[in-house]
Amino acid sequence: MLVEQIWTANAYRNFNYLIACAETGEALAVDPLDHEKCLAAAKAKGWTVTQILNTHEHRDHTGGNAAMVAATGAKLLAHANARDRIPGIDRGLRAGDVIRIGKSVELECLDTPGHTMCHICLRSHGDVPALFCGDTLFNAGAGNCHNGGHPEELYRTFADQLARLPAETLIYPGHDYIARNLAFTLDREPDNERAQALLPAMEKQDPAHALVTTLAVEMEINTFFRLKSPSVIRRLREAFPDLPEKPDAKTVFLKLRELRNKW
Repeated sequence: MLVEQIWTANAYRNFNYLIACAETGEALAVDPLDHEKCLAAAKAKGWTVTQILNTHEHRDHTGGNAAMVAATGAKLLAHANARDRIPGIDRGLRAGDVIRIGKSVELECLDTPGHTMCHICLRSHGDVPALFCGDTLFNAGAGNCHNGGHPEELYRTFADQLARLPAETLIYPGHDYIARNLAFTLDREPDNERAQALLPAMEKQDPAHALVTTLAVEMEINTFFRLKSPSVIRRLREAFPDLPEKPDAKTVFLKLRELRNKW
């Protein structure tokens, strides 16, 4: 599996992706908002875009669909329940569906509600597992639930699906928010040494050559996976004095998401 992460350099800090088969050069474009950069990258690599996938229905992920289809004739894939939100879907996807790219790439669809209720993440099964996670999981953060999502569903996605993936899974998010998210991690867990060490470099990072984390790294730096940390809970009880001394993981997640909405 070949992966090209494309930095759009737009105001929303989007990442677009091309996932290609090394044998055939066929490629899947993930959330190709900046269709011109995606088409140029495919041309430079000698790849042919045959499929387009939207992780969810928000315009900053679907806005390049029409131009990409017009340029390539590619089939459009998205969540089966997003047909009334995303025009022109050729294949509606559900949990467990497999997307094949060329001869050598297979991606499993994960139904990952929370940011929206029609959100898909793609999981690759190979020597180096990877997760293309749209706006569900960010480097050091989690998606918001403002526009059609639900925080309790997001918690279940994190707890029941993402946290159970292999530790070596590479994380490919839909946006570059890592510096801001690390700052939130340290606001909530000031003694997080891994986040402290990483933040200065990430504040200077060129997103065109972005750090690709693993799930193991996220477990260390991402507040939304650190729900049993004594420091996180102690700081959370300062913000929410009525919180029990030993709150359950779901409560911690929801309170963190509430704080992040205003931070």
